Amino acid sequence: MHRTLLSIVMTAALLLALAAALRPNQLKAQLAPNPNDAVAVTRPGAQTGGFDRVITTNNAQLIAQGRQIFRYDTFGDEAFWGDTLKLHQAIAGAANGGVGPGVSPKTALSVGLKVDMDALPAAVVSAIKAGQVNLDDPKTTLTLLQLNSVVGVTGRFNSSGQITSIGIQCAFCHSTVDDAFASGIGHRLDGWSNRDLNVGAIVALSPDLTVVNNVLGVDDATTRKVLAAWGPGRFDAELFMDGKGLRPDGKTAATLIPPAFGLAGTNLHTYTGWGSITYWNAFVAVLEMHGKGNFFDSRLDDATQFPVAARNRFGHVQLPEDQDLVTPKLGALHAYQLSIPAPTPPDGSFDTAAAGRGDTLFGGKAHCTNCHVEPMLTEPGWNMHKPAEIGVDDFQANRAPDKQYRTTPFHGLFTHMKGGFYHDGRFATLLDLVNHYDTQFNLGLTAAEKNDLVEYIKAQ
Repeated sequence: MHRTLLSIVMTAALLLALAAALRPNQLKAQLAPNPNDAVAVTRPGAQTGGFDRVITTNNAQLIAQGRQIFRYDTFGDEAFWGDTLKLHQAIAGAANGGVGPGVSPKTALSVGLKVDMDALPAAVVSAIKAGQVNLDDPKTTLTLLQLNSVVGVTGRFNSSGQITSIGIQCAFCHSTVDDAFASGIGHRLDGWSNRDLNVGAIVALSPDLTVVNNVLGVDDATTRKVLAAWGPGRFDAELFMDGKGLRPDGKTAATLIPPAFGLAGTNLHTYTGWGSITYWNAFVAVLEMHGKGNFFDSRLDDATQFPVAARNRFGHVQLPEDQDLVTPKLGALHAYQLSIPAPTPPDGSFDTAAAGRGDTLFGGKAHCTNCHVEPMLTEPGWNMHKPAEIGVDDFQANRAPDKQYRTTPFHGLFTHMKGGFYHDGRFATLLDLVNHYDTQFNLGLTAAEKNDLVEYIKAQ
């Protein structure tokens, strides 16, 4: 009897010990996510609550705020473009309280400025269609500015309707229009590079470039020569860093304005790296647009590589928190830019059959995917290369901290084919670009294969 009871007790103890040993594994199993449940929770359109709803709401708010910032926020830069450079006076003209002949809508369109037709009242649209609006009169330009319809530009007016200052936004360079109404007038296309915009010519309209001359340490004639060399679709972001207005061959040091779409997942966002998209937003807003904000980059203290930036302490711009009009907006601006997809090439813009063959070549004989990894078309991770690796000179690379070139993704290439290809447009056609890499890497591509690759690239 005692032996039986002892046996039962021992068995029970053994079972309890076994249960205790198993419990952590059982608990782990209970806490482990069920793959099927995960799919059910995160599938598109699923009704979620709690923090999922918070995330969804936050995302929508960020994109809405970012769109507003991208299109309309000057970051307070009218203090530079208007109060200092007095560009608004040149736009208004002497007849409207400014200086000089003024800038008519026709002139504005000729230097690449765009008009958002959705900002125009129906009466104005009808009047333009009927030929009742004088497009040769600078006063009409002022009216367009008052309607907030000039893409990327904001005019400030007093109570009497006189323009008092002017500022620019991100959309100035990185938006265009679809020409739905007329050439240069249409619906906004955010993220598309404006390859018609002649930034140099617009800045040169300023009646007083003294502040620019002083920063660069040159005379007025030199500044204006550099600006005149830029031409349509180009901007030199490094000019205020190193003061190099021209390349050794005498051509402009300005680079082509890149698109700001299809950037989600891409590591670095400029031709020569520099930093992430949030870095570049702060860099441009403070150092290029001359907005009121904070910016830090001790790399700019290198007086040998960046003499202008080092002399002016551009790597250490700090304002009191209540004066910083840039930093609080970087998050929303980032969210909106990452939400802009690359546009799909229109039907008929490439040969479908040839593009199909080019697809095979792209990841095969041509070895393009060694760098342009699909579907991102750049390397996931560190996407920088030394000039010698890609067979080009190091001038532009040496103007950046890393002294290398980024593998540029080329989604939506049809939107920015003006001006050529590569950072400086050195290749006039895509075939020229393919020929360069065929020679650089000894690919041995036939003429037909090169054509197929071109059509595939156009199809992205």
